[in-house]
Amino acid sequence: MSEPLPDFSHYEVAVVGDLVADRYVHAEPARVSREAPVLVLRWTGEELRPGGAANAARNLRALGARVRVLGCVGRDAVGRELLEVLEREQLDVSGIESLPGWTTPTKTRVLAAEPRRTPQQVFRIDREPVGPLPGPGAERLAIRLRELLGKVDAVLLSDYDYGAIGADCAQTLQVLRRGPIPIVLDPRHSLELMPGLLAATPNLEELAWAAHCDPRRLADPAELARVANALRERLGHRHLLVTQGNRGMTLFGVDQPALGLHVEPCGSEAVVDVSGAGDTAAAAFLLALTARCAAPQAMRIANAAAGVVVMKSGTAVCDRAELTAALAAAPAPREVLVHS
Repeated sequence: MSEPLPDFSHYEVAVVGDLVADRYVHAEPARVSREAPVLVLRWTGEELRPGGAANAARNLRALGARVRVLGCVGRDAVGRELLEVLEREQLDVSGIESLPGWTTPTKTRVLAAEPRRTPQQVFRIDREPVGPLPGPGAERLAIRLRELLGKVDAVLLSDYDYGAIGADCAQTLQVLRRGPIPIVLDPRHSLELMPGLLAATPNLEELAWAAHCDPRRLADPAELARVANALRERLGHRHLLVTQGNRGMTLFGVDQPALGLHVEPCGSEAVVDVSGAGDTAAAAFLLALTARCAAPQAMRIANAAAGVVVMKSGTAVCDRAELTAALAAAPAPREVLVHS
């Protein structure tokens, strides 16, 4: 029998990170072009969904938390549309800076299908900023984060390598770390920048990058444990939750077995779309830890939430009702054993 899901509505969370616009263009195949051997698609519609740190924020909101979003968008049409979507979803966007000359990171996915068929992604176009986040933008972001001291219950750092999680943010966190506020980092290449946190949630590639090793080595549970424990101890994180896609998650940390605790993936094997599942896992893990769940139970909650969103098309959220249902059938964490 699983433990009851905590009430997350008591908590206010700050999400700091790289805001991304995920645009989905829907189309039907029409014919082969006469101009080149390519398919001509007939446009049927499109939508914009929050991605990156914005997706983590909407997952926190879907689970009941109040959310303040800190980040930057360009002073462009996509940035304005992303802000409108976040406001409609009842997220506090007063901490978002609109920067002139900055391009809102946008991932455009073209999905094609005949009527009543499951859409398939044909290709993706990424529109990215030419350079790093401008210094004034990063500085104002750090100032806004400092202003939240004592006003939020937890902080989620969401790094997509566009500059929001950088040196200015790391300097501010030195102050935040001295207090009782839970801070969880979902890194890209920022693990080394952010020591001494409650937890970090890297995937295998991000862990390998931080440890300067070949990610293929981490398929061996003993090697994964060696690398993860060494990195966690060096950085001073209390917990390290390593997400592994269709192989589940493994937790390393204080009071955990040397080889970690592992949980198998939750849900059906017929995965629809893995986009944003890491955002969902990090959001659920942070909320569970903030609600004083033990780390293994927090991992189980994160795994169940991720199992919900991978069954949906596109960047998606897991709400409280879906998470409650998923937890009823979610696998329990088990100690990793290596047989000689």
